[in-house]
Amino acid sequence: MKAQIKWVDGAMFLAESGSGHTLVMDGPPEAGGRNLGVRPMETVLIGLGGCASYDVVSILQKARQDIRDVRTELEAERADTEPKVFTRIHLRFVVTGKGLKEAHVKRAVDLSAEKYCSASIMLGRAGVEITHDYQIVEID
Repeated sequence: MKAQIKWVDGAMFLAESGSGHTLVMDGPPEAGGRNLGVRPMETVLIGLGGCASYDVVSILQKARQDIRDVRTELEAERADTEPKVFTRIHLRFVVTGKGLKEAHVKRAVDLSAEKYCSASIMLGRAGVEITHDYQIVEID
């Protein structure tokens, strides 16, 4: 896997992934930015959410659960002093569907956390306290 980061100006950078996709990162005006993109640490949190969400959706689809929507809400705390690393991250999966079995949803969340989500496992090994929970929304 490769990526390239190019400085534009101020606190703005363009990130290009190895697959050819571009992401704008920028800082707030008080840090020399123009607030035109996500913050670099936000991209770490977003990456974790995307990794875990992919796992949960994939596992539930393989379990033939009739999922209609999966929303993952992340909340993170950072250290007060430099380096302002993540100290705690909580992921809440809101799974919407028909006839969903709680055991399948719990298993999907647990498997992502314990076995499949590389981002979550890597951050956990680095000392970040990572917690997960889920909510099931049943539709008719």
